Amino acid sequence: MRVVIVGAGQVGSSIAADLADVHEVIVVDCDEERTEDLNYSLDVLGVTGDGTSVSTLEEAGVEEADMVIASTDDDETNIVVCSTAKVVSDAFTIARVKNTEYLRTWERSERAFGVDFMVCTNLLAAESIVRMIGLPAARDVDPFADGKVQMAEFEVDEDSPVADQTVAEADRFDALTFVAILRNGSIEIAHGETRIEAGDRVVVIGSPGSVRQFAGSVAPHESQGTAEEVVIVGGSEIGYHTARLLESRGFKPRLVERDGDRARDLAERLPQTVVMESDATDIEFLEREHVGDADVVVSALDSDEKNLLVSLLGRRMGVERTIAIIDTNDYVELFETVGVDVGVSPRSVVAEEISRFTREGDAENVALIESDKAEVLEIEIDVESILANRPIHESVADLPDGVVIGAITRDETFITPRGDTVVEIGDHVVVFADIDVGDEIATRL
Repeated sequence: MRVVIVGAGQVGSSIAADLADVHEVIVVDCDEERTEDLNYSLDVLGVTGDGTSVSTLEEAGVEEADMVIASTDDDETNIVVCSTAKVVSDAFTIARVKNTEYLRTWERSERAFGVDFMVCTNLLAAESIVRMIGLPAARDVDPFADGKVQMAEFEVDEDSPVADQTVAEADRFDALTFVAILRNGSIEIAHGETRIEAGDRVVVIGSPGSVRQFAGSVAPHESQGTAEEVVIVGGSEIGYHTARLLESRGFKPRLVERDGDRARDLAERLPQTVVMESDATDIEFLEREHVGDADVVVSALDSDEKNLLVSLLGRRMGVERTIAIIDTNDYVELFETVGVDVGVSPRSVVAEEISRFTREGDAENVALIESDKAEVLEIEIDVESILANRPIHESVADLPDGVVIGAITRDETFITPRGDTVVEIGDHVVVFADIDVGDEIATRL
């Protein structure tokens, strides 16, 4: 495809890097230094100019574009880019926004603003956080097949009962498939004899119930589900949406907000949340409110440094798990090294969501593992699929190394894949694949 990306910040650059090897990519930005850097670092064409200008878009060849992605840090700019692109091209347009009001308006009117697809950074980040809450030790959770299947990544601590077990010993669940072990930055396909070590991250695919049961076996002493006590620090839009989504799942979180007016507004909008007006870096306040007894502290303040500080304070006070919003992608690994359990980068989350639309093949849903090491795909089986009407043990010979069939759904029913399971036309298959073979699998299945 020919893809025009407007905005060469962290999101735009990440999307460009993901697409450059497969598609023709043109990146537009007002900052000449950014476009020149991308010209040298990636196989893309950089165009310096205002992406809302017809002349700039024409210079970028928008008339021949298959897709236009507006990914600047300004919502209104992104909407105008898409509207302008629609005037001079038939490209599929994607706009990144932070304000959920724009998203609500777009959802109520097909192709409002000239936008074919809209992604909301704040909402996506909140959804990512909420999926991990209620599952002890979970570092990432993605739904497939309309929620009937989950992919989850769990970190194994030294005191975890599954540490030093083989996969065969840890696999006590009817509707769960162990697909991979992440260890020291590499990925190993999980086999029965594979030994799970402390510090490993285990990737599983299964029914939501089995995933919850496995979470209990990884961290049996931690609370699960709505029994988890959650404290959200920061009444930002991400903090608000996290609390709202938790309420919808039956949680009763606590939220700390320093600004009095904002705290009162949130208290009115969040009936099942206890909103406290205070500075969350005040140790006396944290001790008085027994924040150390919380199972999860979510840091959603307006700076990475503050979120790191709150996370470290929480860990010092005895919080089981800390989740921090980290706006700068490069800080995620560093913060997780020094004490944050899970770092969530809104920019990475939205970049991954947008990148899903550019994947080759007929994948209906895609989740990335560790950003770029592997992917999980949901594919509906048709008559041309190499899996169609064949038992899995027979199809495996035609699949490349690094591929695991994790789950099957058929007529709304979950099926655990086994060697003698026959895959039928119309089945939805959830597959784990090493990133090097992801595109090949998407087209062959």
